[in-house]
Amino acid sequence: MASESTRRNSVGRCLVVHPVLRRGRGTGEGARMRGGRTPEARLEEAVGLAEAIALEVVAAEVARVAAWSPAALLGKGAVEAFGAMIAEHAIDVVVIDAPVTPVQQRNLERAWKCKVIDRTGLILEIFGERARTREGRLQVELAALTYQRSRLVRSWTHLERQRGGFGFLGGPGESQLEIDRRLITDRITVLKKELEGVKRTRQIHRGARKRVPYPVVALVGYTNAGKSTLFNRLTRATVSSADRLFETLDPTMRRLDLPSGDPAILSDTVGFVSELPTTLVAAFRATLEEVSEADLIVHVRDVHHPDSDAQRDDVHRVLGEMGLGERVEAGLIEALNKIDLLSPDARNALLNQTHRNESAVPVSARTGQGCDRLLALLDEQLDGRAPVRIDVKLSDGAALAWLYRHGTVVKREDDEREAHLEVRLSPAELGRFHARHTGDETRRRQ
Repeated sequence: MASESTRRNSVGRCLVVHPVLRRGRGTGEGARMRGGRTPEARLEEAVGLAEAIALEVVAAEVARVAAWSPAALLGKGAVEAFGAMIAEHAIDVVVIDAPVTPVQQRNLERAWKCKVIDRTGLILEIFGERARTREGRLQVELAALTYQRSRLVRSWTHLERQRGGFGFLGGPGESQLEIDRRLITDRITVLKKELEGVKRTRQIHRGARKRVPYPVVALVGYTNAGKSTLFNRLTRATVSSADRLFETLDPTMRRLDLPSGDPAILSDTVGFVSELPTTLVAAFRATLEEVSEADLIVHVRDVHHPDSDAQRDDVHRVLGEMGLGERVEAGLIEALNKIDLLSPDARNALLNQTHRNESAVPVSARTGQGCDRLLALLDEQLDGRAPVRIDVKLSDGAALAWLYRHGTVVKREDDEREAHLEVRLSPAELGRFHARHTGDETRRRQ
């Protein structure tokens, strides 16, 4: 199952298990674990996550259980059957593609005599390996410590430490650890203070960009949807765009030359995934603020993927958690990527379907097909942000702050009573501004 390169660089032999309740056995947690996809699709994604940190996946199974076991998540029969498989294949690590409590993790490790990590631990391990900048490392460490605070971190000596990460897979020479909750809490406090400094620095940088002023376009999407490849195509950059999950963690920004000749800034951000750990969403909020502050958001979708619609829903859900529900409801620009992988009939059907849809553009980031149309759409949308002249009472600090936060202030002149501003706002943003800040203190000059 694992590729040749994965086998050569492997840090452990892995079994991936996706547990799911048998059909007709209720909803609740079972439905949440399926995430709207087939169990087989979820298993395939979990295998990709495991291979992303060079685990050699030698077996992968969907475990259908009658009910969740509080002690081990899986039933006794399933635990015994997987135990035999683990012994037969000399498995080092079992990845459970579901939330696993500390008690369940401990019991499974005792029964199987190997390391067990759940979906959250696996994603955190990937992020720990991939983050390169100081900010990225801070954010991942914060998420990892928040996750660890609720469980005892143990190590196993049979896995060789060849990469980054945060120790969920263990390493040689490590002793059994008793995690001191107070020390973890103190470290979390320090990390949050350091990230507040990062946040302030980003705000300064955004303020400097607003004074230029260049509009910002943010790429968002499911992991491995092709955001970095599209980023490179549009900006002629050389950001790493390997075909693996979570290739991009640290945000990258480059100049984007629009067809009109006007410049913009394009931002490449971390990819989303179904059931993205809430600790990661919280930790990466400083980075994801680049998305919330962007003038335009482009949702890059892999239309060749069989679960493209479910992936779209996952991205919308995370954006909603970031407080961007209004912008999702207003409609995002969609770059329907990887059309070069579609059959000719499917590609023609998609082109016909989106011919009159001004907000959805079929593209191939690899070949460049459709990218000219996407750039033209971005240019058109940004051009719609012509400066609007607005008068705001100097006493109305909330309205002034909103304009600076959501718009680009091109010019400002103050008299004794009012601030006279020229602000670039999209029609939707202008409507939201007037809905929130109407009255005698604020008026738009025609």
